[in-house]
Amino acid sequence: MAISADVIIAGGGVIGTAIAWRAAAAGLATVVIDPQAGDAAALVAAGMLAPVSESLFGEDALLRLNLLAVARFPSFAAELEEATGRIVGLRREGTLAVAYDPDDHAALARLTGFRRSVGLDAEELDSRACRRLEPFLAPGVRGGVLFAGDWSVDNRRYAAALRVAAQAAGARFLRDRVSAVRVGNDGAAAGVRLADGSEVDGAAVVVAAGCWSAGIDGLPGTVRDAVRPVKGQLLRLRCPANVPPVLGHTIRALVRGTDLYLVPRADGELVVGATSEERGHDVTVTAGAVHDLLHDAMSVLPVTSELALAETCAGLRPGTPDNGPIVGPGGPAGLLVATGHYRNGILLSAVTADAVAACLTGEPPAPEWEPFAPQRFGALARPA
Repeated sequence: MAISADVIIAGGGVIGTAIAWRAAAAGLATVVIDPQAGDAAALVAAGMLAPVSESLFGEDALLRLNLLAVARFPSFAAELEEATGRIVGLRREGTLAVAYDPDDHAALARLTGFRRSVGLDAEELDSRACRRLEPFLAPGVRGGVLFAGDWSVDNRRYAAALRVAAQAAGARFLRDRVSAVRVGNDGAAAGVRLADGSEVDGAAVVVAAGCWSAGIDGLPGTVRDAVRPVKGQLLRLRCPANVPPVLGHTIRALVRGTDLYLVPRADGELVVGATSEERGHDVTVTAGAVHDLLHDAMSVLPVTSELALAETCAGLRPGTPDNGPIVGPGGPAGLLVATGHYRNGILLSAVTADAVAACLTGEPPAPEWEPFAPQRFGALARPA
C-alpha cells in the first residue's frame, strides 16, 4: 500500500516524536519512521534539564539556547500532561554540585566563577550546608554550589507521553529504517526510501535519527560527517520498598576529576551516570563502567551501597564537533535536519519541536537557533 504524508520524520526518539506532535497538531499529515520505535536513546538518559551546571567555557551560544529551552520546558510539559493525562515527573529543586577533594573543589570554584560571570545563579555552600540539604552526602565532601535554575524530568515517562500525544494528534508511526532521502526532478525532497526498498512520499522530510542520521543517504556530507555516536553507560538504583528517596536534589559531583551525576525520582529510583566513550556504535555494558560509576557514587553518597542495582544500560548520544545541535534546512528544499543534540536531547526537545514546526509552517525559528544551522559545517552541496 502506498504511503504519503505532508511530513516524514526519520527518527522516533524524543526529538522526532516531539516534532511529530507539533507537526500533527498543526494539521500536517505526519509519519514517523524508526526501526526501534524510538527506544534506542530515549530510555537511556537521566532526564536532566541542566543549562547551568552543564555550561562550559567557550559554549556561550549553546548556553543561550539551553536557557531558552529550560524556560520553555515547563509550559511544554504542562501541555503534554494535559493532552495525555500522564505525569512526566518534572522536578524543580535545582542541582547541587559537590566536590570530593581539594582539587575537585578548586575546579568547581573555577567553573562557578565563570557561570556567575555570564549571569547564572550559583549559591556557594560549605560542606555542612551541603549536608543540611542532603543529609546522606559523605562527611568528606568539601563543599558545593546550588544551581537553582537546573531541573529534571523522568525521561521514560516523558518519552512515553510524547508518543501518546503524537498519536492522539494523528501522527502515524512505522517501525522501519530510513535509508535515503529521495529528491524529485525539481531538486526538492520528495520523500524517503526505506531499508527494504519501499518508498514513502512526502513534501517535507525531517532527519531526526540521532547518531544514526549519518547513515542516511541524501543528507549532505558535511552534516553526515559532523554527527558521531558517543557512548554513555548509566545505572538505575532503587530504594527498598517503603523507604523514602535518599536524595531530594539532583547531585552533580566531581570525584577525583571525574564527572558524576545522581538524579532522584519520586518513586525512589536513583539514576547514576554517565560515562562518555568514543566507541562507535557499541552499546555493551562493561564491568569496568559499572564498577567506576558505583565506586564514585559511593564516594559521595555512601548509602548507594544499600540500594538495589535495578538496571545497567548503555546508549549513544549524537555528538558534534562543537557539542551543539544541528537544526534547520539542510540541502534540497523540503529537507530539515534536527540531530546532534549530544547531552541535551531531553532539554532541547521542546524548543527543537518549536523550531522545526516553525520551519514547516513558514515561520522563522527563535534567533537562538542561528548558530546551530547545518551550514556552519561547510557549504551544503545538493545531494546527487
